[in-house]
Amino acid sequence: MNIRYSFFLLLLFILGNAQTQQTDSFVKNNFTKQEFYIPMRDGTRLFTSVYVPKDISKSKKYPFLMQRTCYSIAPYGENEYRRALGPNKYLLNDKYIFVYQDVRGRYMSEGVFTNMTPQVERKSKKDVDESTDTYDTIEYLIKNIKYNNGKVGQYGTSYPGFYTAVGVLAQHPALVASSPQAPISDFWNDDFLHNGRFMMGYFRTFPVFGVQKTKPENKAWYTDSMIKPTSEDGLKFYRDMGTLKDGYEKYYKDNFFMTEVMEHTNYDDFWQKRSLLPHLKNVNHAVMTVGGWFDAEDLSGPLNIYKTIEKTSPKAKNTIVMGPFSHGAWAREDGKHFHNEIYFGDSIATYYQKNLETKFFSHYLKGDTKKDAGLPEAMMYDTGSKEWREFAEYPPKNTQKINFYLADKSLKNTSSQGFSEYYSDPNNPVLSSEKIKDFNGFTPRNYMSEDQRFAVGRPDVLTFTTDILTEDLTFAGEILAKLNISSTSSDADFAVKLIDVYPEDFKPTEKKDGVIYGNYHQMVRSEIMPARFRNSKEKAEALQPNQKTAVNFRLQDVVHTFKKGHKIQIQISSTWFPLFAVNPQKFIDNPNFATKEDYTKAFIKIFEDSAIEVQVLK
Repeated sequence: MNIRYSFFLLLLFILGNAQTQQTDSFVKNNFTKQEFYIPMRDGTRLFTSVYVPKDISKSKKYPFLMQRTCYSIAPYGENEYRRALGPNKYLLNDKYIFVYQDVRGRYMSEGVFTNMTPQVERKSKKDVDESTDTYDTIEYLIKNIKYNNGKVGQYGTSYPGFYTAVGVLAQHPALVASSPQAPISDFWNDDFLHNGRFMMGYFRTFPVFGVQKTKPENKAWYTDSMIKPTSEDGLKFYRDMGTLKDGYEKYYKDNFFMTEVMEHTNYDDFWQKRSLLPHLKNVNHAVMTVGGWFDAEDLSGPLNIYKTIEKTSPKAKNTIVMGPFSHGAWAREDGKHFHNEIYFGDSIATYYQKNLETKFFSHYLKGDTKKDAGLPEAMMYDTGSKEWREFAEYPPKNTQKINFYLADKSLKNTSSQGFSEYYSDPNNPVLSSEKIKDFNGFTPRNYMSEDQRFAVGRPDVLTFTTDILTEDLTFAGEILAKLNISSTSSDADFAVKLIDVYPEDFKPTEKKDGVIYGNYHQMVRSEIMPARFRNSKEKAEALQPNQKTAVNFRLQDVVHTFKKGHKIQIQISSTWFPLFAVNPQKFIDNPNFATKEDYTKAFIKIFEDSAIEVQVLK
């Protein structure tokens, strides 16, 4: 399968077109398609397609359900119809006025594309951003599409999730329901960067985001820049590439977004302007944010957007849903739901679509918006007990903070005075997966729940494990790594993995062929932190060699029950390749431009007063 075709499949998946339950004839027989340009306040015109129910009338009015996207609203042409409309088939059957729009600078729309368009705080009549484009689009639709009921909902997954989230800020009176799904909230810790460390697993995606078009386009114009696999061994590509600097200079010197990423290594004004979170204030309509616990691309976005709205906007009807999904997988029903090799249950996407997503939009777009839809405040899937849990607030209040101290290869309830030590060599990094074929993928996916036995026993990986649990233990909420470290080098990364170790005689109810589930080391949560940003994201700071130093950082949230008979494990290393670019372990102003000559071997200590702080459900 060539890279262009694999991206096309991914694109359909992201846009929610993985639903194939409906035929072309259903949409054609029940909707009339219109295409037109909508003028924005600065004169830029955005290309829009609208599917209007054929039975719409003065006595039968419909609400709008809209998606704005940078990924194309194909097929183009008023006689060319999508196979499915909206986020799921149940909403399609119920009928809405479905709206799709190419955002600025993409495909058939005018203007210049900017990644994560900065939000304009004080707007003149001609100042524009994604929220003003959302407002102007809604205003045009309300005035120009006959027999609408005056209500608008919006949704989108991944980058369209960002456009949905920033569209919340439009505050148009007709906008009553928004569902950002797998949304980006801040590129510093979503997608391309994790705490500022470059996510090498995204290397192949940059043509999509960093090549400007020069004219209206009804198909992708950037495919000539895409890197085609030459071997099933995806690891070979990254090893042959050399450093991140080498890869940039070989493939992407003319890619504007890759250049921006390479040059802005600190959390400077460039990244700060692209954070959505400081702007999410005074939200006054219904918002249902959706994410997946195994979303390798945008896990922090849904959690941070929900929490921010919860703090800043008491008038918002604010709901969060987190399921056992990879990126956007709630849009597609697989029957027996696996993530990678782990089975989580049957028809989980269908449950979400029927009981949460459809109920949300149906109530607020066709019912009484003044009343609550009756959804849980937080609908969170427990990835250990494999069941949905409802919470009246999130993170839940009925939890107790517990510290697991990292001492003598164990997780203990008290700290000690000693240390554990490992040897980290950037020239021989810890691999992020055993599945080298996966490294050819467009974006990472499977590693989020992958068996971590392959890393146990390496001299550059520390492992700390509890005794066998005598009762169930549920982690619900935030996780904080509180590391006290020292290194013989002037810089280092710290990758921390939270792992569920299965019993040796474990037999799953459903399994993948060839997988040994006894003693399976399932990754539950993980994160990486460059020590250079331990005190400030804005200003990097070198380590003082051999000096004990605190490095504290959040892993993303979790709702996971470690079952009786299992063990809890923490793994720590300083390389995680090729998922993340290698830290040279020598402090330089911009590590993205490190050369092989900068690579520095180091002995790194983790002191036994280091801990992983978790919230345990009472």
